Parts: sequence; structure tokens; C-alpha cells
Amino acid sequence: MKEGASVEYSYPINLDWSKDEMATVISFYQAVERAYETGIEASEIKAKYSAFKEVVRSIGEEKSLGNEFEKASGYSAYRVMQLVKNATTSKIKMQP
Repeated sequence: MKEGASVEYSYPINLDWSKDEMATVISFYQAVERAYETGIEASEIKAKYSAFKEVVRSIGEEKSLGNEFEKASGYSAYRVMQLVKNATTSKIKMQP
């Protein structure tokens, strides 16, 4: 999605989650969006990912949700987290 474009997709969520858990997952996916659109501090996205993993504990569910999010948005949470893992700078900005 291009910078400044309006978001016209929904975030992948599990309806069994509490409102707080849904907010945590959505916050992580919004951080992934920022990594592509404007850039984000590596420490911020690491913290959001850590909170996300408290809700989404299984690797299978993480992959499934990540694939849904990428299909809907064009943004890869996996690629962002790989960049964060290997980052040599404090700010992360994905290249299109």
C-alpha cells in the first residue's frame, strides 16, 4: 500500500480474543505498516512483537495470521521482524 493511501482491509483477528488482546495484535500490525510507510524504532516494534507473542503463542497461528495480513495489506510482518533481528540501526524502514 502506498504512503498516504487509506487502509481498506481488516486486520486478522481471532474472535475468541478479549478486546485487549485484539488491540495488542492490531497494534503490532499497525507497527508493521509504519515500518513500510514511515519507518519505526526497532525497540518499539520489538516491544509490540513481544506483546503480540503473549496473545499469539503458536508459530502456526502466527504464520497463518501473518499470511492473512500480507495478503490483505501487501506488508510482511515476517520480513519486518527479520530486518529488526538483523538491524544495525535503531530505526527500521522497509524498502518497497
